[in-house]
Amino acid sequence: MNKINFDDYLKQQLKKPSFKKEWKKSEVQYQMTRQLIKSRIEQKLNQRQLAKKAKTTQSVLSRLESMSFNPTLGLIEKIAEALGKKVEVNLT
Repeated sequence: MNKINFDDYLKQQLKKPSFKKEWKKSEVQYQMTRQLIKSRIEQKLNQRQLAKKAKTTQSVLSRLESMSFNPTLGLIEKIAEALGKKVEVNLT
């Protein structure tokens, strides 16, 4: 069986215009989610603890962290505030 690693597979897929377009669309959400998870872990909080601080539910945080829905900016700001962070948006 011919094995391929993720980076090689991704390079192949990014050659396809439709895949590349969708990949770029998800990059912002991926980076934001990654930063929220990193901050939560650095503060030694589990999802339930952060949810309580942010006045939301653990299931909302789980869906956010698994990127299974597109959160509102208001929700992101609420979670960021619970982590002692600010949301900054740059349009380029």
